[in-house]
Amino acid sequence: MIVSVSRRGDIPRFQFDWFLERIDAGFVEVRNPFNAAQVRRVSLCPPDVEALVFWTRDPQALLTHGDALEGRGYRFYVMTTLTGYPAVLEPNMPAPEAVMAAMEGLAEKLGPERSIWRYDPLFLSDCTAPAFHRRNFRRLSRGLKGKVRRVIISVYDEYGGAKQRVAALEKAGTLMPLPHYTPEGTLLPEVRELLSELAGMAREAGMAMYACAEAENLEDLGISAGSCIDGKLIADLWGIKTAGKDKNQRPHCRCAPSVDIGAYGSCPAGCVYCYAHGRSNACPGATRGDKMTGL
Repeated sequence: MIVSVSRRGDIPRFQFDWFLERIDAGFVEVRNPFNAAQVRRVSLCPPDVEALVFWTRDPQALLTHGDALEGRGYRFYVMTTLTGYPAVLEPNMPAPEAVMAAMEGLAEKLGPERSIWRYDPLFLSDCTAPAFHRRNFRRLSRGLKGKVRRVIISVYDEYGGAKQRVAALEKAGTLMPLPHYTPEGTLLPEVRELLSELAGMAREAGMAMYACAEAENLEDLGISAGSCIDGKLIADLWGIKTAGKDKNQRPHCRCAPSVDIGAYGSCPAGCVYCYAHGRSNACPGATRGDKMTGL
């Protein structure tokens, strides 16, 4: 069993003490947000956990406690979302320099293969126009050169709550969103051009770029179809074979099957575009996953 920690909230940043308590207890109770009466007990005992996959905006807790987790027999890798967007989109973020320093520490301790960068989502607006992304991504990729081997990217999707938050900022005159897609639902040519440029910058920094749950084939832009919970990576790292694709994810998601132990609505970061922001369930965890941009 692969345990996802977590698509639904930033447990490493905000709830890591709770997570360590559950590790000591050997299990976590996971409530299904689509059926509040359904609660599942998930074992966290090392023999039952093939790998832990961490999602976070700040990997400092994993840098601090990673040795202890490994000493107890846990295998894991860490995905860190680092976008460097303005506060209007990300009101409660650590400084990018601090995050990059922690990612450097992870690379030294775990190796760069187990520290993955997520530039996710690619969000276009008057304050994050293509020119911003070119400058911003180049700065971040250069800062992370040698510290990560891969970067995962996806283009912003208008989930219901995120759409409402963006619309409210637009109405208030504090944000002007820019289009990402044609009326037919395909990526705009200028978005594809930008993605191609970012993929080139990634290669210059020694990174491969992978797309998260994108419907379009981006291979011609230098971006491979990827997965966040990556069965091939897990097999390469630890020789563990995973059982195909997670059927509970979106059609274009390629993640291996996992159990997520996070809770919707538990993250205080408040990112405007985040899938999970504003949703809630009564206790940490759920049994169904979706593509979530922002974590």
